Amino acid sequence: MHIASDADTVVARQKGREAALLIGLSRTEATFVATAISEIARNITIHAGHGEVVIREVTEDGRRGMVVVARDEGPGIRDVAAVLRQEYSSDAGLGIGLWGARRLMDEIEVSSAPGMGTTVTMKKWRGIDEVGLLLHE
Repeated sequence: MHIASDADTVVARQKGREAALLIGLSRTEATFVATAISEIARNITIHAGHGEVVIREVTEDGRRGMVVVARDEGPGIRDVAAVLRQEYSSDAGLGIGLWGARRLMDEIEVSSAPGMGTTVTMKKWRGIDEVGLLLHE
């Protein structure tokens, strides 16, 4: 999905929630996915102007879930680790969206460098709570 406006963010959020429910994530898990997509898509529109979000099912090590990949060709992030620890923000609020998404999703990987854009890969696994216990079959 192309992301260039708040309207695109709303569509991406809705599609993420729908996809999460279709693959068997709980309503709570689907809400976490939708909120994380909102945070990352908002970062794209604010900091890069445009980018894309790709949502797909993933099966790995006997687990089923979804992966969300968000890419842009914006200014990049100087210190990804600090952003993920919520130790960095710019005047425009850089870092709040990534930090929030990290808290909502089970896995997150951020690849970025100044002037090179950013790629965020997030995963949410079906039925896994914060301490890794299987919640439903």
